[in-house]
Amino acid sequence: MNLLPNKKIFFLSDFHLGAPSYEKSLEREKKIVQFLDSIKHEAQEIFLVGDMFDFWFEYKKVVPKGFVRLLGKLAELSDTGIVLHFFVGNHDMWVRTYFQQELNMKVYFEPAYFNFNDQQFLIGHGDGQGPGDHSYKFLKKIFRSPICQWAFGIIPPGIGMGLANYLSRISRDADNIPEEIFLGEENEWLIVYSKEILQQRPVNYFIFGHRHLAIDFTLSEKSRYINLGDWIKGSTYAVFDGNTTELMHFQP
Repeated sequence: MNLLPNKKIFFLSDFHLGAPSYEKSLEREKKIVQFLDSIKHEAQEIFLVGDMFDFWFEYKKVVPKGFVRLLGKLAELSDTGIVLHFFVGNHDMWVRTYFQQELNMKVYFEPAYFNFNDQQFLIGHGDGQGPGDHSYKFLKKIFRSPICQWAFGIIPPGIGMGLANYLSRISRDADNIPEEIFLGEENEWLIVYSKEILQQRPVNYFIFGHRHLAIDFTLSEKSRYINLGDWIKGSTYAVFDGNTTELMHFQP
């Protein structure tokens, strides 16, 4: 696919709306909506690369309360013809059909390849990729199974959502320290994963989230690994203008 004249592709991730409090989440949501509004005239496609919400579960006829500003803005952008992509993260993995039906959003459960202006992209949230972390990879398979989703779905929403938000908070607190520190080329598992992919096929840009740390790392002369950071502290995103991809910071 080629970009239209004066159009760009935007990538952002890890909003974690709903955490750590209603007030902080609302403030962050308004900032994200302001950013989306600022790019609506130049965006051809927008990639939301996981963990939009600190927790998300769609019951058959119930969706989580709140987030109407973000969902409304995404619906507006979609209605104008902007293509929306969402990569399911580890905090909002229980997405079903709501985003597709209401927002005409394309939803992905695994990393996917894209080609824009003859530039090859591999995009994904980033959780469970690369070496190690076998316990999480095992749990991820269990949580994403239809049986697990069915079992959670029969719990009354008031109980289920409260339990899920508590577990999400515990998980986030446990990961807080390593997420903020660059671990070095050999220990950054998404860099290791990207290098493994490069041995199999050419990729110009590896775009991931999950790490909550903005990273722009050169893998080779023609390949870069970009981590999008988050909107809890950094408000960082990436933009592809048809020639190159840059990591940027939004300042209202």
